[in-house]
Amino acid sequence: MSSALAQLIDQGRLWRGHVPRTVHTLPTGHAALDAVLPGGGWPRGALSEVVHAAPGSGELRLVLPLLARLTQQGRPVALVAPPLLPYAPGWAQAGVDLSQLIVIEAPAPQALDTTCQLLQAGAAAVCLWVVRLNEIDTRRLTLAAETAQAFALWMRHTAAHGAPSTAALRLRVDGNGAAVLKVRGGRPHARCLLAA
Repeated sequence: MSSALAQLIDQGRLWRGHVPRTVHTLPTGHAALDAVLPGGGWPRGALSEVVHAAPGSGELRLVLPLLARLTQQGRPVALVAPPLLPYAPGWAQAGVDLSQLIVIEAPAPQALDTTCQLLQAGAAAVCLWVVRLNEIDTRRLTLAAETAQAFALWMRHTAAHGAPSTAALRLRVDGNGAAVLKVRGGRPHARCLLAA
């Protein structure tokens, strides 16, 4: 096997059907959820969806441990078009290094471009709040995450629960629990309790 081919397999960009796919992840910070996800956490270099009922209904509780871990490593993370203003003392208490947090208010038409540019510029993770993206948009976002080997997190309303998705991971969060709706290389899983 050529070294270029071996490198693609090691990076998880090429998969052979008889060999389990390599998934590069970071823990979610919720042990019960990590136990049911391939690789034990958020897939790196991929688009993940967090489906939630309303802003503030648990979607940030799900992603804060990841954002805290990345910012503590000195890596920037961004929130694009968040529907609610982040409460800085709460984020700091959750372990997020605020000097590494970027919050951008962008109208929906520019939110996707902004997210892709942030990923290309070196953001370790970007959380994006937009109501809908078409298939071309989600593919573009996926490619930006893959190229940067970063985490693209699309915060999506529950109304989109039945809509098709190209995301590598799709979670539905409700208060203190999360359900795996779709996961590349694994199976959907019923509700898991999130860490306090």
